[in-house]
Amino acid sequence: MKRDSRGSITYWNQWISYKEKHIPEMWGVLRQTGGDEGYAPQYAFEIVRKHYELALQRYSRGDAVGDFKLLFSGLLDAWEESERLGEHVWTEEQRYMRHSWAVNLDHYIVCFWLTGLALMLEIPDDQWQRLVALIGNEGEDALLDRVIAFRQPERKIGEVLCFPKAYQGLLNVVSAPVDQRPSKLQSYVGRWFVSLKNAGSSSFPPAHRTPYWWNFCANEELGMKGAYFGCWCIEAVTVATVFDIDDAVCLDHPNYPGDLRKDNRCPRYPDPEPSLPPPLPPALKPQGWLSRLLGK
Repeated sequence: MKRDSRGSITYWNQWISYKEKHIPEMWGVLRQTGGDEGYAPQYAFEIVRKHYELALQRYSRGDAVGDFKLLFSGLLDAWEESERLGEHVWTEEQRYMRHSWAVNLDHYIVCFWLTGLALMLEIPDDQWQRLVALIGNEGEDALLDRVIAFRQPERKIGEVLCFPKAYQGLLNVVSAPVDQRPSKLQSYVGRWFVSLKNAGSSSFPPAHRTPYWWNFCANEELGMKGAYFGCWCIEAVTVATVFDIDDAVCLDHPNYPGDLRKDNRCPRYPDPEPSLPPPLPPALKPQGWLSRLLGK
């Protein structure tokens, strides 16, 4: 059964199948010669995005969490290829805007998600080292650096929080006395989605102040055209895992992906039965010879 109450199994099957077929096709396009060299690095990173969205779609559908580990190899290959292609294409300003957490809310969130997935899936050490090298930004954030330091103890911890509107509450969970952490985590999860709207600095272009996927969650009609991959607070379950917080009070929340920490703990939802059309009112039932012809 599904972990996400939204979307039918048909929806999840359709778009998971699409991504599984589309990722190899994208690699084929990327390897063709004569393309737009300026766009190639971004196109390679779109392959990265397809990988983590596919993992979250499969989580939403109800797949076994351990299977997602297989996606990390292709994801890392695509990210490294994006960096290689961009080395002689990006200006210093473009490189900074793409990589710095402080000026790129989407990038910060993706790095948090991938760090969390890597920790909870316990990816091999060689993959972990590749991921940390790609993430970079050591010493830039008071929360995400602490999370990475769980497996990279020598990592320098930042002194400031890049996006306090969205993440101060989660940092407060970490800083709270141990016995208060579960309730503070529950409160954070309850406010998480709303806190992300306009979490980026007012100096950011308006389109970049809120995560790119936020509207796909907020507007079901928009998201269910294929863009919706679930609405999961991976940051919260990552913190619960790293700091060994009892998250039982969060498991019923529709945005809390507790099964990433340990499978089969969160609610599952059956696919709704297709509704039968209402019976015809008596005045509209076939009469006379038409009734006999139709076997009525």
